[in-house]
Amino acid sequence: MSDLKPISKESVSRAIAKAERYRLLNEPREAESICRDVLAVDPGNHDATTCLILALTDLFHVFEVKPDEVRALVQRLPSEYERAYYAGVTDERWAKALLLGGYQPEIAFGFFRSAMDHYDAAEAIAPEGNDDAVLRWNACVRIIDRYGLAAPDAPAPGELDAFDDDVPVR
Repeated sequence: MSDLKPISKESVSRAIAKAERYRLLNEPREAESICRDVLAVDPGNHDATTCLILALTDLFHVFEVKPDEVRALVQRLPSEYERAYYAGVTDERWAKALLLGGYQPEIAFGFFRSAMDHYDAAEAIAPEGNDDAVLRWNACVRIIDRYGLAAPDAPAPGELDAFDDDVPVR
């Protein structure tokens, strides 16, 4: 295998623009590669980190990337707002991948609800005039409604009352 060649620091802004373009062309692997090249010469580059997060979540539907890999990148973001917002994006996109991949709808619902919790947290601390978290929240609600998603059935009232000792139900 050949060694990777580093890019110059002077080319970082052009490289990021190219990565964003590849994402728009539905070529997330190319975008990922470019973002990793940028981060190799500029590890704290915010634009490359967010583009990489989005490129990796673009791959969820083919199950080539797992959410934990993306969550590690989300934790590197500098602001609490961004960490909450992109944690929501990660869970929302994973939920969509599960839903479209034929997994149990209840599992997808759980990830949509988790995304919505992250969006709630992001909305509470969003900069004025930034409704991105609200827009994503609404998208989740519409998907849940469109597919009739719901949480797994809860036990019927009184069903657990048959256990009269203090042993927790397993």
